[in-house]
Amino acid sequence: MDVEIEVPSHFLCPISMQPMKDPVTISTGITYDRESIQRWFFTSKRTSCPVTKQPVSGTDLIPNHTLRRLIQSWSKINSHYGFDLIPATPKKPVDKLEIVKLVNDAKRHPENQIKCLRRLRSIAQASDWSNTSCMEDLKLFEFLTTVILSEHNTGSVTEACDEALFVLHHLQCMDSVLSNALLRMSGPSRPEGTSADPASTASSGFALLNALLHVMKFGNVQSRSHAITLLRSVIKVTDPAQISSVTPELFNQTVRILKENVLRQTIKAALELVVEIIRWGRNRIKAAESGMVLVLIDLLIESSDRRGCELMLVVLEQICRCAEGRAKLVEHAAGLATVSKKILRVSHVASDRAVRILCLVGRFCASNGVLQEMVEVGVVSKLCLMIQIDYSERTKERVKQILTLHSRVWKDASCVPAHLLSSYPSL
Repeated sequence: MDVEIEVPSHFLCPISMQPMKDPVTISTGITYDRESIQRWFFTSKRTSCPVTKQPVSGTDLIPNHTLRRLIQSWSKINSHYGFDLIPATPKKPVDKLEIVKLVNDAKRHPENQIKCLRRLRSIAQASDWSNTSCMEDLKLFEFLTTVILSEHNTGSVTEACDEALFVLHHLQCMDSVLSNALLRMSGPSRPEGTSADPASTASSGFALLNALLHVMKFGNVQSRSHAITLLRSVIKVTDPAQISSVTPELFNQTVRILKENVLRQTIKAALELVVEIIRWGRNRIKAAESGMVLVLIDLLIESSDRRGCELMLVVLEQICRCAEGRAKLVEHAAGLATVSKKILRVSHVASDRAVRILCLVGRFCASNGVLQEMVEVGVVSKLCLMIQIDYSERTKERVKQILTLHSRVWKDASCVPAHLLSSYPSL
């Protein structure tokens, strides 16, 4: 039985509403998590306190050691409930001079590239990179991306690429940082105040997308995991026209990663990537043909993670909007039963998506065999139950439509309990 532990309100960052890992206090006296407030100041370019809205005279952040120790103690006591332990001491700020020296050395002396990348890896793990303006000033993203792009046409992934991906993964670039870096990579610098060429930016993003796909195909498990996490960010700043033309290989490699049962974080990144790209062009069909439906059903059977289940159902619903996707779902022996079982057991989001999937199948794949299976595996019973409970009117309307559509087959089904059939919509 799951136990919900309430986090003390003063442990939560007012911006992220998550437990603080490195609490710092600004000049207005309000305490925030360091990463969140630095993003507020440096990425969003705001100069006011998020809570009080008062102007902030400076961006000096004072560590709140007392609160940090309290959060550490609480996290340790509740660690068996899944709360991460925060390190005893916060990470030190980035040494800009050392980063500049390492990047310049790697550019001027290619034979020192691996050595410099290994040092950057150590710095990435030990330092605080939440000040994203520092990352932009140092042009670090462009250097690391160049390393990845340099071996796009090879049949393997070198150690240099592995190291560059590791560093990029730990930097956790904001979308704005990523977008600005791709602008700078797209061509010569532009006069201040002039707009960038979207086509050039899209070209840079697409080149990086292909390079990361290369890593997903030939890299080791860790590099593939880092590549798909970065690819998710690249897609967010890539032109939709380019996303529409992604190759089926991207879906094939994503399915491969999902099959490997890697870290939960990697699976979520892969699913979030698919959510971003699947609605463009013929990508739903590409996803269906890659075998993604079968893999997602197998994952859903075993998954108890709320966010993971929601993402899987969102992807399945998108794939089932094409005939190929619906056919793959019906083909799976446990497809309809698994989707139905997630209704009312995970979250409102999951239930809504599961209902949409079943309605798509009921509307467009309503063969006698499918309709009979929906009765036998409990789909019809679950849909009748949805009408009886307090739920969103839009979802209930979808359910009523599909029940009414097949009332002649389902209304007198012996497998459906009488107390549920009593709520069956009238013709």
